[in-house]
Amino acid sequence: MESQNAIYDARQLGKPRMVILGVQHLFAMFGATVLVPLITGLDVSVTLLFAGIGTLLFHFISKWNVPAFLGSSFAFLGGYASVKEMGVDQGLTETLALDYACLGVACAGLMYFIMAALIKFFGIEKIMHYFPPVVTGPIVIAIGLVLSGSAIANCQTNWLLAIIAIVVVISSSVWGKGIVKIIPILLGVIASYVIAALMGEVDFTPVSEAAWVGFPISKDRTVLAVFEDGNSTLMLSSILAIMPIAFATIMEHIGDMLAISSTVGKDFLTQPGLHRTLTGDGVATAVASMFGAPANTTYGENTGVLNLTKVFDPKVIRIAACIAILLAFCPKFASLIQQMPAATIGGVSLILYGMISAVGVRNLIEENVDLKSSRNVFVAALILVLAIGVKYGANDDIAIGPIHISGLAIAAIVGIFLNAIMPGKLGMKVKSFHGKDKGPIHNS
Repeated sequence: MESQNAIYDARQLGKPRMVILGVQHLFAMFGATVLVPLITGLDVSVTLLFAGIGTLLFHFISKWNVPAFLGSSFAFLGGYASVKEMGVDQGLTETLALDYACLGVACAGLMYFIMAALIKFFGIEKIMHYFPPVVTGPIVIAIGLVLSGSAIANCQTNWLLAIIAIVVVISSSVWGKGIVKIIPILLGVIASYVIAALMGEVDFTPVSEAAWVGFPISKDRTVLAVFEDGNSTLMLSSILAIMPIAFATIMEHIGDMLAISSTVGKDFLTQPGLHRTLTGDGVATAVASMFGAPANTTYGENTGVLNLTKVFDPKVIRIAACIAILLAFCPKFASLIQQMPAATIGGVSLILYGMISAVGVRNLIEENVDLKSSRNVFVAALILVLAIGVKYGANDDIAIGPIHISGLAIAAIVGIFLNAIMPGKLGMKVKSFHGKDKGPIHNS
């Protein structure tokens, strides 16, 4: 079949293989997407439903061109916890308090529209002047490294299961033939899950007790419940506490778009345009939050799958989204996913998160970033140490009053600011994703 470095056209693979590839993307995002509602108390089935709907909305707004999957964002975890605590202190139930948090997240989605409008008005070139490779490369590296801790934590629950998943993924990708070669993630998940079941590590009692069909949305877990309760003070507090977090997720979005562009070899920031992808992400986040699902974000896990399989057709992602929507109406399947061993998720995630960081390293190399330059070293170094240091040294984020700012957001802001004010220039020509010179980028 094709060589290891071949880029596969999903349409040539045929519909059955496209469905299998879609299932693989579904499994790649499952662990992290389901983990957010488990941490916050939001509903798993609603989360799956709006991960699928949000992905389709994103594809529609981005002209069906960008192979990105949207899943639950971890950036808002601090906001959910803060608002839930405020609500409970005022005598609300945790469910109603979370509804207020969802209102805040829905309003945070408006920040995406503002940024998209600025990009549309001023042009991508002026905005991306502040995002040269010396900034974006380390940000992409940091995304993978920041996520790596959760992968290790999951692996530690059962290293045997994690190693089985890792070995199957690597073996299938390196030595596999035909369809085996392009679905290593799915095979790794299945192998590890089956072994876990045979070892008695999985309790299927909740699965047997769950119904086959069920409607995932309930009114008391949507933003409608907030307006019926009518606590305007808590509404405002929730919005003020959560809206600023959007700056972090916007930075992450740009990093993800750069990672996907680099992986696929197309400049999605220019075509269909960063303003479109930001709008798609914002719409997906706002809609999901209104119905009680977590905020959505473009998923690095699925970028890792793209890099591994070399199948870049967005139709495969849309197949995964449609399957997620269907499965949201099956409580029994949602329960089955919830019983997946953490170690299985950890083993697969360990590879995917590492591949995200590898894409960032590749960006620095391909763009010939001069790391002998002190200014460039300072920018890259501060981005990396702030992102990782805050994540593992300050319990994920830094609190400024009720506002929680992630290490990645702090790192991105500091990196962009330093790069903009420090004298000097990169002394290089930045190439497009097709290898053509776009001319030098100067730093003010």
